[in-house]
Amino acid sequence: MSNAPGQPNGGWVEVIAGVMFSGKSEELIRRVRRSLIARKRVQVFKSHLDDRYAGVFMVGSHDGRTIEAVPVDSSAQIALRLDPQAQVIAIDEVQFLDAGVVALVNSLADRGRRVILAGTDTDFRGEPFGPMAPLMCVAEYVDKLHAICVCCGAPATRNQRLIDGKPAHYDSPQVMVGGADSYEARCRSCHVVARDDGAQARLF
Repeated sequence: MSNAPGQPNGGWVEVIAGVMFSGKSEELIRRVRRSLIARKRVQVFKSHLDDRYAGVFMVGSHDGRTIEAVPVDSSAQIALRLDPQAQVIAIDEVQFLDAGVVALVNSLADRGRRVILAGTDTDFRGEPFGPMAPLMCVAEYVDKLHAICVCCGAPATRNQRLIDGKPAHYDSPQVMVGGADSYEARCRSCHVVARDDGAQARLF
């Protein structure tokens, strides 16, 4: 396995983070395909919660690109289904997994594997999503992608959840998988979250 700059033992962790519609899955697919071209043994996992674009057995991007993947519910399932010969491990929608994924990817990197992770770093409230924050801390490489705010055209860094066309209430469930009909990419200034008093209070 070829080494990355500054990684003499060959193992490391890469995180592709950002809002929805920013191209995270597309970038993960691009890196996986380049690894395959380099004749690396690759295994791809994804959260079973995401079946929006290509079904549960594929990672799909908004632009229609796909790649085969193993659907999982937890970090334990990844450990059980791991190909011991895989040199590159990729996990899409990692924000839906449990905190145990942090120790798992660290262990994989320590054993010489290249680990590629993609996930939404903040939820619809603008708060850290699942294990994304600690994963970004332990990773050697972090790329934070941005979409375009649908309201003003600025770089979008927030996920706006809409229910019946209105901003979701703060107390809504954190996980509600959807597409363009229920989520929008917005910038800090245009992102709003409904409160109990009926106001659409900005969190920032």
